[in-house]
Amino acid sequence: MIRYKSFILIGLFVLLGVFSAGILPAEEKEGLRSSETAKSSVPEKDTVRSEPEKEKSKRVEKVPASEEKYPGMVLVPAGEFVMGDSTYYNHVFTLAYNIYDGPEHSVYLEDYYIDKYEVTNEQYRKFVEDTGHREPSCWNDSRFNGPKNPVVGVTWEDAVAFSQWAGKRLPTEAEWEKAARGTDKRLWPWGNKLDHDKCCNVWESKLKMTKPVGSYEKGVSPYGCYEMAGNVWEWCSDYYDQNYYSVSPRKNPKGPEGGLQRVVRGGGFLYLGHYARCAARYRVPWYATSPQIGFRCAKTPEN
Repeated sequence: MIRYKSFILIGLFVLLGVFSAGILPAEEKEGLRSSETAKSSVPEKDTVRSEPEKEKSKRVEKVPASEEKYPGMVLVPAGEFVMGDSTYYNHVFTLAYNIYDGPEHSVYLEDYYIDKYEVTNEQYRKFVEDTGHREPSCWNDSRFNGPKNPVVGVTWEDAVAFSQWAGKRLPTEAEWEKAARGTDKRLWPWGNKLDHDKCCNVWESKLKMTKPVGSYEKGVSPYGCYEMAGNVWEWCSDYYDQNYYSVSPRKNPKGPEGGLQRVVRGGGFLYLGHYARCAARYRVPWYATSPQIGFRCAKTPEN
């Protein structure tokens, strides 16, 4: 009898063990489900990129179409802009008789490209080495001959020769002004207030020397051109005529048919900031070689 009871007790313990093995507390069940769900929701490492990698793939730097086509140049799209300045400025001290840069008038220009920067000594040296052209008069002066400084001491004809060698040309006076001021009649490339942190190197800056191109990023023009206010005056293709605006054609003006002087634009390091206005005009004999005059090139798009 005792032996029979022992067997019964052993059997009951075995049954209890089996049942208890299939039962888990509610918390443990929930934890197991969560863990299994989490595992099933984790993608395979080799099929999905991490979030930073996704973002990185979106940040693909795109080169502007203009720079892809003509490196170092920006596109100024076709359209109208207001050229000139009808304001009569009354300064006690002036450096030129042309204190009137008007009248303001609407001008339409076709698409064209223009250099982002003034032509540098480094670029001009390649031209001299390739063609045997005469060297600029300022290459022996450390204030102006840095490789990234704008080339100065070049005549209008020197600037034309370089432009042709580079497959470009000098900008017209109208093209230069539109590239500098855009279409909203701003006075300087950055806006309507003279700001010496943005204005590149004028009389008030007291530097009395040129600065490397690209030095003043805050003063960039609406189309992305640098140093179009101060540093050096820049040769344009036009002859100069004080009264030309009154008779100039509305579309693609190229300047008078003749004259004794050529147009320069942009102001120089020994001129007041007033003369670095986008509409300010000045005139210089074509043969002048000044440490205050350089240039940048333009280009008509090829079909």
